[in-house]
Amino acid sequence: MRKPTDQEVDLTVAAMLRWGVTSAAVVVFVGGLLYLRHPWAGVPDYSHFHVENDSLRSIAGIFTGAVHFDPRNIIQAGLMVLIATPVARVVFCVVGFARQRDLLYVGVSIAVLLVLLYSLGSGAR
Repeated sequence: MRKPTDQEVDLTVAAMLRWGVTSAAVVVFVGGLLYLRHPWAGVPDYSHFHVENDSLRSIAGIFTGAVHFDPRNIIQAGLMVLIATPVARVVFCVVGFARQRDLLYVGVSIAVLLVLLYSLGSGAR
């Protein structure tokens, strides 16, 4: 197996980011259309804070609700795809730099990945 060139890695990363952002936008748009389409949903009262249901607080709950076509869960799933896109980019960069045998960039990418995962994990409390 040959080592990928820098240009090949860059083009693949750019395509992955494009697909991730586009698919997240489509999922959020579909969820928004479904949310606006529900005639039985009343006008929301934004004068008081209301805690949302627990299905929007866990990954399993979000995807379970999205499978059942709950519009809020579909929107939330699209936002999760948007958040996962740069994380997937960093993971791909680690693999790409490892295939190029560029240990400095592998180390930097792993450090960035650890910071991203720590930030996502600490924010979920």
